[in-house]
Amino acid sequence: MALEDLCGLQALGGSLRGSLGVGRYLDRSPIDFGQTAPDSVPAPDASGWSAGGPGGPDSAPGAGPDSAPGAVPLPFPTAHGTTTLGFLFQGGVLAAADTRSSCSGLVACPASRKVVPLHRHLLALGSGTSADIALWRRILARELRLYQLRHGRRLTTGGAAKLLALMLAGPPGGGAGTSRGGARLYYVCSDGKRLRGELFSVGSGSPYAYSVLDEEVRWGLSVEQAARAGREAVYRASRRDAYSGNCVDVFLVTARGWPNDEMSARGME
Repeated sequence: MALEDLCGLQALGGSLRGSLGVGRYLDRSPIDFGQTAPDSVPAPDASGWSAGGPGGPDSAPGAGPDSAPGAVPLPFPTAHGTTTLGFLFQGGVLAAADTRSSCSGLVACPASRKVVPLHRHLLALGSGTSADIALWRRILARELRLYQLRHGRRLTTGGAAKLLALMLAGPPGGGAGTSRGGARLYYVCSDGKRLRGELFSVGSGSPYAYSVLDEEVRWGLSVEQAARAGREAVYRASRRDAYSGNCVDVFLVTARGWPNDEMSARGME
């Protein structure tokens, strides 16, 4: 490789993996939270090289990183999280979510949209892999539009939740909207489970959000009080959950649909 040529390793008669004792550990993470057995780390010899150096056991033909005792696979989980919530009150359905998309310990996007309008009377909240959520949002929006064109009316909120549940492959999420029977709120899981309720919170920050929602949410809330409760729940969750944060998006769905001017609390760190 170019790096080997620059460092002069070729002149030493070996490659980066063959000459340096640490080469055998390049295929696994040094931070694996106790998954690496201490006995699997070779002790250095008198020259300061480990057992994997020149002349060591790993220099024999057929030896390599995969043959090292106690080897573990790369433990780089694509950890991610979110905080989404929705609840019913006398003014309609309120949905709120944070805007942080994370991958392991990195903030991949600080302005991700997790509350997605499918049509004027139906919102979808997603918790899971962003790519999966975007894919199934497009699929569900397409099927809902095709149903409207075929039958001349929109599919109800319960019907949309059942359609998503029958797909059995979408990420955990939910749906909030209004239909001919009034406001509805559903939770749909990736295994096809479909629950109807009056209050749901999904994501890694949901335990913290529930602590606020259980105290603040009641049926007689005004629109301002409901928006404040949803915003406060997501905000408090983002202070305790590292995978939630940045801004809070708040949507209100009434009998006339969700307003064009979404209620967004921008500027929260």
